Amino acid sequence: MSSEKANLPPGVLAGGFHKLKHGRFDITVLSDGYITLTSDILMPDGNQEDRRRILGRLGGDADSAPLQTNIPLIRHGSDLIIVDTGAGANFQPSDGRLSENLSSVGVDPASITKVIFTHVHPDHAGGTTKADGSLLFPNAQYYVNEAEWSFWTDPEYETKMPDPLHVFARGAQRDLFAVKDRLTMVKPGDEIVTGMNVVSTRGHTPGHISLELAGDGNLLIAGDVIPNNIVSIENPKWHFGFDTEPEIALRSRAALLDKAANEKLRMLGYHWTYPGVGYVERNGAEYCFVR
Repeated sequence: MSSEKANLPPGVLAGGFHKLKHGRFDITVLSDGYITLTSDILMPDGNQEDRRRILGRLGGDADSAPLQTNIPLIRHGSDLIIVDTGAGANFQPSDGRLSENLSSVGVDPASITKVIFTHVHPDHAGGTTKADGSLLFPNAQYYVNEAEWSFWTDPEYETKMPDPLHVFARGAQRDLFAVKDRLTMVKPGDEIVTGMNVVSTRGHTPGHISLELAGDGNLLIAGDVIPNNIVSIENPKWHFGFDTEPEIALRSRAALLDKAANEKLRMLGYHWTYPGVGYVERNGAEYCFVR
């Protein structure tokens, strides 16, 4: 184990795995490493004391904190499914660990049959291709919301969005065009495999989706609709700096938190404390995350 991995902050994992079974789905939560975000991105609505307290809980420093990256590997019948491809070499040096962690559980990337994108930000889709431009998952069929495709491939994108996000568009186009011949467009309500349904959670991006898996009670793979289990569940009215449609994102988040608490919905979050699996409970007018 490298010294970097050995000295990770609490709640962050760069290797290992977590297994769970949900109905017909056998799920292994793998790590892609972690990303570091500043408090201005994580909680732009938080005051100085909020930021200090929460950054400390996340294992951060005075201005930033590490966030785990949890990727579900799902076996369903003859299918082996990955939800999001991680960052590859296209975001931060502390992430891009998916390929080595697949190897650690004995999975050949060539055996993956389906790749589903919750959205195509670089930390979710940047691992689609390897350094030489070839596909990490060469035999997979790929799935993305048609609204997500339309948003990122819009030739007018850069005139509509601020300069700092232009690099996101170029990365999204690279990743989407790399799998264009293997790409299936989906929309909310579609069933990708039996018992796995597409749910619209628009706002983080215009085509952001989550996946609801049927079982003994449902499980929802959230993506970034709820960016973090500490910041976003406990402070549901706070914006998140990378949300493309901030007010729509807040409404999607509020609706999902209400549903999760009412239905005791099991959830799996992408940037939640590893392994990112648990439940949402009401805490007065707000919520809390429980394992």
